[in-house]
Amino acid sequence: MIAMGKVKIKKADTWIDMTPMSDVMVLLLTFFMLTSTFVKNEAVKVNTPGSVSEIKVPETEVLQILVDKDGKIFIGLDKPGYMQEMLDNFKANYPNLNLVPLQEKNFLALASFGAPVAEMSNVLKLEASEINNKQMTMGIPTDSINGGMSEFQLWVQAARDASFGSDMKIAIKADAATPYKVVKKMMSELQDMSENRYYLITSLKKESE
Repeated sequence: MIAMGKVKIKKADTWIDMTPMSDVMVLLLTFFMLTSTFVKNEAVKVNTPGSVSEIKVPETEVLQILVDKDGKIFIGLDKPGYMQEMLDNFKANYPNLNLVPLQEKNFLALASFGAPVAEMSNVLKLEASEINNKQMTMGIPTDSINGGMSEFQLWVQAARDASFGSDMKIAIKADAATPYKVVKKMMSELQDMSENRYYLITSLKKESE
């Protein structure tokens, strides 16, 4: 009987060209860098009430009104350019309100702003990391000024008078613990300006809850 030797199969090296995959990854990374929006920290933390409504709030051209649990009000827009227009329009009501470029830069970097006009200059000259800590103790006043519009109404009007104003939507994000009288007064001021349509931002909950 003749013994047969084992046949050795030569293993071939496997080589995969990853160049096309690298090109795809670079394209995807570039796409996300160009289309992503940096999320800014809001002036205050708001725990919204639950709701079964699934109506989505628009993401652009939205004036967001924040109301914390103590009833302090803050406002913000989704783009720095919109914030600039709103600020310019608001300053027109106060000829003596002079902000230097650094103060305006700090304003545009905020997700929302909430300080009385008398304190604006002092708040906006702080370090960026300190502004929220300072303004969260203030809020925008809703009291009428000499029988006219309140500072809150002037901010809303400043946003409405901007170039995007005709398409602007209003979204209210109030804390679940916000006193009802505060929300009622704010909505009353909006209605006095014929601002009768707005979104209420809530947390989605199941109907069984």
